[in-house]
Amino acid sequence: MNNKEKTITLEELPVERLEEFWSIHLPYLINDGIIDDEDIEYFSSEEYRGVLREHMLREKDKQHFAYFIENGERIGAVSYCTFQSEDGKCFILDFWVFPQFRGNGTGRRCFEAFSAHTKAQGAVYYELNSTKEDSVRFWKRLGFTENGADEWDMPLYIRK
Repeated sequence: MNNKEKTITLEELPVERLEEFWSIHLPYLINDGIIDDEDIEYFSSEEYRGVLREHMLREKDKQHFAYFIENGERIGAVSYCTFQSEDGKCFILDFWVFPQFRGNGTGRRCFEAFSAHTKAQGAVYYELNSTKEDSVRFWKRLGFTENGADEWDMPLYIRK
């Protein structure tokens, strides 16, 4: 079976399984060079994780955590929020393919599955921030363009 015949789906995590996500999230941030030693404490903190947990429970504009699944196996993960109460922006907080599944267009296929999933939930367009050179190249290949910076001066990218 070639990549075009494989189907990627999303498995949404309920808040009760959020600790499971956190157990793989911090190693991903460290191993992929997203954060450095001084950021570990913040991304491990109840301040950071608590806010996202609260956002999962709110009525509108909920935070979502999900795994990318292919052939019954987890191949990556994503965290996002679609602002349905505003203009339908889907902000991608985290998006990654596990290292052993990278290459051969897997990230593109994950984004295609993600896009179909979120559009069904009301997403109109996508935004994210990224500073890692290879990540920026990936997002630009998917049609994202520069869109200023966030409040921490992190570059933003958008795809409408």
